Amino acid sequence: MHRGWRAWLAAVWLACLALGMPQQGLAQQLEFAQFDVVRNDEGVLLDFTLRFELPRGVEDALTKGVPLYFVAEAQVFRDRWYWRDKQVNKATRVWRVAYQPLTRKYRVSFGGLNQNYDTLTDALATVRHVADWKIAEAGQIEDGRHYVEFTYRLDTTLLPRPMQIGIGGQPEWTLLVEKSKRFN
Repeated sequence: MHRGWRAWLAAVWLACLALGMPQQGLAQQLEFAQFDVVRNDEGVLLDFTLRFELPRGVEDALTKGVPLYFVAEAQVFRDRWYWRDKQVNKATRVWRVAYQPLTRKYRVSFGGLNQNYDTLTDALATVRHVADWKIAEAGQIEDGRHYVEFTYRLDTTLLPRPMQIGIGGQPEWTLLVEKSKRFN
């Protein structure tokens, strides 16, 4: 009987200890510093600036040579009173951030372009801000009400396979923000 009581008391003590400790490394909050959708003669342009820092585990993986992939996805929809809203266009951008240990520089790749940075802060500044991103052509936008659904995330599906299995369920690897905005 004493063993059962001790085990129960130990479990309660561990639970209280876990709840009372600060929870470091939980999912980081991504927040918008700026988010604008503009329709002009060229089409629909999107500007955004995000605020976030990499969690400690993610930053450690990066400095050990694991590249990180950040994905921004914008979908333009047209309101319809019947059926579902019509998807007018979908635009995606993918950035690859990698640490080069021999040169001690961070490399950001976007499309076929690469840029080296001395610090992680400078490298992340590149993936946190986008200006005048054309997400739809002018000819695709008809009269009526439209809206944009935007998603920005750290894409863990592009990490090396053993790492994908190892990080399953770890909230510090969940960097995600979504936003929707209407325009005419």
